[in-house]
Formats: sequence, structure tokens, C-alpha cells
Amino acid sequence: MIIEYISPIFTGMMDILSQGGLITYVLLFLGIYGLILSLRKIAYLKKISRVDTTEIFGVVTASMERGGAVEALKQINRFKNPVSRIISETLKIGYKNKTEVEESMEQIFIVEVAKMTKGLSTIKTITELAPFIGLIGTVIGIWMTFKSLGVNPNSAAMAEGIYVALTTTIMGLFVVIILLPIYTYIQGLISVEMDKIELATKMTNWGFAVVKVRVESNVECAVAALQEAEGVVNTRLISDPYANIKVSFKPSMLDKSISNIILEKCNVNAEITESKLRQ
Repeated sequence: MIIEYISPIFTGMMDILSQGGLITYVLLFLGIYGLILSLRKIAYLKKISRVDTTEIFGVVTASMERGGAVEALKQINRFKNPVSRIISETLKIGYKNKTEVEESMEQIFIVEVAKMTKGLSTIKTITELAPFIGLIGTVIGIWMTFKSLGVNPNSAAMAEGIYVALTTTIMGLFVVIILLPIYTYIQGLISVEMDKIELATKMTNWGFAVVKVRVESNVECAVAALQEAEGVVNTRLISDPYANIKVSFKPSMLDKSISNIILEKCNVNAEITESKLRQ
């Protein structure tokens, strides 16, 4: 039953291809190529949008309570989408200064946007070009028809020639009708992902951070250096198996990483053993 309905359509399409000539085959190739690009792009965008931003932040919050920023990094690395990659960079505050974190976020943003928009210009070009290619085929077909009529006038031949010429326009419009809604749909998916990235950037505007630092020697100098540093709110010695200094600071004001502050002032290496961030 279904074959009876499909068969005439398929026959008609094959007739258009055979009658339209080379330009029709060019349009068919462009249409198929554009469709393949579109489906691959949709598959990629659907893949990276499976996890909501709030779900990722739920994981970050829970992980931060258990093991701090390092644990949060481990947990969100499994998501492997633009939002999780940008959040990962913001979790490194303290290990890096605010400028380094912002630069890393910007680089990731550029890379991820490039991935999302890759091939989109090709699809747009095909949708814009297909009708004009079809029109060229029509013009060439009509020109050849009138040229042949000048040698052998025949109204039936003229009607048949015009029919053949118009098939290229039909094919060009068919390509646009298929690809244009898909192109618009892809743009919508990209817009949604961009909104998620913007939301993630706002949600990771950490207001407060606490880190534990281990310094092997010259501890008093390290404490004094941290107390003088821009953005540091509180510094104190602690008794911990893995750390001996606890530092509280405002991430937005941290001009240097915690390790660099100690290294520059005291010429001693420091290791951050724990980092927790708060809104």
C-alpha cells in the first residue's frame, strides 16, 4: 500500500533528474551534502545539550562539600560539553589568578563556539545558492529551446523544452525548502547553548574562596606574604596532616595565584591541597 503511494513520487523525482541534466545533478549533490552536514550538526548539538546547566552546578555544589574544587573538577569532567569546560576553568581560581582564569574561559568559549558553528556557513551558502543555480539552468534551457526553434519551429518541442528547463528551478527550490527550516532549527539550538554558557559564566562569579596550602619551609614569610596580597581576607596557621596555612580570599580581586604570591616573596614552593569556592 505504501509502495503504491511512494512509487509515483519516486518516478517523478527520477524523471526530473533525467530531464534536468547536469545542473539538476549538481543541485542534488548540494542538497544531499547540505543535509548530511545539517544532520551531523544537529546530532552534535543534541549531544552537548543533554545535561542541563543547573544539573552540572548541582554536581559542583555537592562535590565542593565533599572534596572541594578538585573533587568538583573530577566529577564534571565526565559531562564533556562547553558549559562543563568553562566551569572547570573557574574552579581553578587560587591555582591561577583571575586574569589567567578569564583568559582560559575566553579561549574555551572561542573554541566551543567554533565547534558549534562549524559547517553552518556552508549550509547557509547552499540555501542561498541553490535557487540561483536552478534559475541558471532554467535560463540556459529556455535559451537552448528558442535556439532550436529558430532552426525547426515546433510548439510541442517548445513546451517540452520549457518543461525541461523549469525542472532545474523546481530542484533548486526543493533544496531550499528542505534545508532552510533545518538551518533555522540549528541556529535555535546554538542560541540555546550560548544562553547556557552565559548563565554558567554568571553562576561561577565566585564571591569567596578558602584554600589550604602546604609550605615546606619559611612558613612565617609565606603567611606574611599572603596577608599583604591583594584580595586576601584572612590568613592563619593550621594543624593539618596535608597543609599548614589556611587562606580566605575574594577571587575577583586575586591578581596572582596563591603559589606565585608565596614564591615571589619567600622564594619557596607552595602546594594548594584543598580549595573551596562559594557564591
